[in-house]
Amino acid sequence: MASAARLYSPEVLALATSLANWPLTADLPLTGNARSPACGSTLTVALALDDHGRVARIGLKAQACAIGQAAAAIFASHVVGADRAAIARTLAALEGWLTASGPQPDWPGLDAIAPARDFPGRHGAMLLPWRAALEALPTA
Repeated sequence: MASAARLYSPEVLALATSLANWPLTADLPLTGNARSPACGSTLTVALALDDHGRVARIGLKAQACAIGQAAAAIFASHVVGADRAAIARTLAALEGWLTASGPQPDWPGLDAIAPARDFPGRHGAMLLPWRAALEALPTA
């Protein structure tokens, strides 16, 4: 029980409930989806970009565990102003960190879900927002 309490901290649960701050609306033209094969969590990310190809607005729809929802809230809180390259770099850094081959990425708020690193079944849920955003963003 102690590890579950550490994993589902009040901060993680508060982040999970904050997703209402980023509703998925029809006026967001770019949409991407991601699914975690390990737990079945899914996330839809919709984005609008500014004239320089950076994220200007975001909307989310999550059917995910609390860790996946918290990761989505952390992503949404800090993605405005990021471009495709920055999101891809962070995803690569997250993947390295989760496999113990790299340091924790420099993305604000990740400390809240850092305990989930010890639970490999939650790794896919932690990566959902970055993967869905990359699916949504144009590659050119």
